[in-house]
Amino acid sequence: MSSDSIFIYSDQFTRYHFGNNHPFNQIRVKLTFDLLSSIDALSPNQIVKPRIATDTELALIHDPNYIKAVKDAGSGILPEERALNYGLGTEDTPIFQGMHDASALLVGATLTAVDYVMGGKAPHALSLGGGLHHGFRGKASGFCIYNDSAVAIKYIQQHYNARILYVDTDAHHGDGVQWSFYDDPNVCTLSIHETGRYLFPGTGNVTERGSGKGYGYCFNIPVDAFTEDESWLHAYSTAFHEIVEYFRPDVILTQNGVDSHYYDPLTHLSATMKIYREIPKLAHKLAHEYCEGRWIAVGGGGYDIWRVVPRAWSFIWLEMTDQKQKGYGEIPEKWRRLWQEKAPITLPDTWDDPENLYPSIPRKLEITEKNANTVLNALYPIRNYRK
Repeated sequence: MSSDSIFIYSDQFTRYHFGNNHPFNQIRVKLTFDLLSSIDALSPNQIVKPRIATDTELALIHDPNYIKAVKDAGSGILPEERALNYGLGTEDTPIFQGMHDASALLVGATLTAVDYVMGGKAPHALSLGGGLHHGFRGKASGFCIYNDSAVAIKYIQQHYNARILYVDTDAHHGDGVQWSFYDDPNVCTLSIHETGRYLFPGTGNVTERGSGKGYGYCFNIPVDAFTEDESWLHAYSTAFHEIVEYFRPDVILTQNGVDSHYYDPLTHLSATMKIYREIPKLAHKLAHEYCEGRWIAVGGGGYDIWRVVPRAWSFIWLEMTDQKQKGYGEIPEKWRRLWQEKAPITLPDTWDDPENLYPSIPRKLEITEKNANTVLNALYPIRNYRK
């Protein structure tokens, strides 16, 4: 296996664009790419251009009628009533010209990552344009048109006959991926997210454990609002360690939404950059311990695109390529100078957040205890199985 991890990238990722006032903005991938370039963390031989997923590949998960509807919508010929039946033309997923090609490129980028890792050409691959985990078989949802992670998992099963552990650390529940494999014992899903009592999509309860032969291979840890770093990392580390030992996957696919940060405008958690250093560190370690290093990482949510996303996503690449030392201290002035005139807020000048980023949380002890109990309940099937 090659020693070089690969970074899937194209400026064309920004074609997936719902409008200037929409919170989902793929310029965040460009911001991350430029930040990594500014610290000399990307070499040309590590950058791979994505391909566009074929209709056949998309149909591994998505209904052909839905694929056609996306094409027609992006061409301006899909009636509004039919569009709404497919979740298109809503406030979350507005229709834009060329939406099929833009969406299929994000799926193709993730499949490119899959082929490099599963084909033995690279130990790890990062495809930040992906991570659109809310897409369903016949419906767009939550800013997601096609579900690249679900397509990738089916593709891995079809082409590489492998067992996949999918780990989703987005603040929103990874519903589209979960339901796609809810009865499949060869796909294990773990989602750590803010409780659905307050947040879209409202699912991801501890009791959602899979069905039929897939029972016991679906894990959800819905953490309480205002959860802070230590409690969040306890849930992540405890669950990830126990589940990977229980399931013994051939490959780990991580979805790296970074909207659990305190700054994120759409969620209610209180994490800082501390968790985004630790998330890829553990995935990297466990991939080498259990999967001969096979680790595929995709992007996901993250709506403070200026202060949070570029730093948090950079940590994934720096961990993959053993360049962690480059992600400390001050952010390069040339990156801040390049983007500050376009940013509506002041860009960060250090890799880490300042101390006392937010006021103390009055319910900290209660939240911590509640989350710890949630972890115990989520992992009950594993611990009961061991008995």
